[in-house]
Amino acid sequence: MKLVSNGGWLGVRIEDIDLSRPMTRPQFAAILSALGQYGVICFPNQTLDARALKAFSEQFGSLQGSPTGTYCEPDVPEVMLLSNIVENGKPIGLADAGQDWHTDMSYNAVIGFTNVLYAIKVPRRGGEPLGNTVFADMRAAYDDLSPALKTRLAGTTATHDFNKFWEEMRSRPGSTRPPLTAEQRAARPPSVHPIFLTHPISGRKVLYANPGYTIRINELENAESDAILQKLFSHQLQPKYQYAHRWTEGDVLMWDHIGTLHSAVPDYRPDEHRLIKRCQVLADRIFDPAFVREHLAQAAI
Repeated sequence: MKLVSNGGWLGVRIEDIDLSRPMTRPQFAAILSALGQYGVICFPNQTLDARALKAFSEQFGSLQGSPTGTYCEPDVPEVMLLSNIVENGKPIGLADAGQDWHTDMSYNAVIGFTNVLYAIKVPRRGGEPLGNTVFADMRAAYDDLSPALKTRLAGTTATHDFNKFWEEMRSRPGSTRPPLTAEQRAARPPSVHPIFLTHPISGRKVLYANPGYTIRINELENAESDAILQKLFSHQLQPKYQYAHRWTEGDVLMWDHIGTLHSAVPDYRPDEHRLIKRCQVLADRIFDPAFVREHLAQAAI
């Protein structure tokens, strides 16, 4: 394995590893350590089927499938298809996935740890890739908050609602998202989490709120909650915290949901095809100190 940093706040490449093959314990430890340090990892030049993508992803935690059961890889429901391709009049994937700032699975009682995406088709125009995924560093965003705001929000919690982002995406022209049924909404009720978290790998404080799912700060009156959330959203999306990944076919990209926000850039037309396979990994292991100690002790990079 070879680690190549991009020299910024976020992002690193790990080369010379075949993710379709089982990892050694030192390799896994090195990836886990790099995820905590750099937030975003690209593994270029991969060739994976759906089962191999699932097998790699589930080593980091349990996997979450689609809330509607649609747009999934046949026989592997943990692998979702993100695509604007239409076959026989029907979309084969979720075309508008992630097209605004958010943190996946913050709406769960058990939050998300990481996403693992595998690029099969990348839209291009004039030879340049389209559909970048942009990330924002919530470790740096927390560090730069004023002492007064850190004190005001210390010990507070925020409510995260899955329906907020789903309905925002559905309202956009051309969306193929179906409305959630009452049963589907009941299966993903709002959840509550501290607005400041300590990252289980790096030990750094992070700002855990996002425009996609966060609806209120519970310990504040509504008006103050709304005002502070808008201030936090504006603060955390400053360009100085951002890093954009430019996709290439064969990229496997994984990122840390605890310490980052992300947004997919929809700058391609319907005839400029995109196909990406995705696994979503829950943080049901990474907050176990024994799990972290056991694996980080073997980090080899």
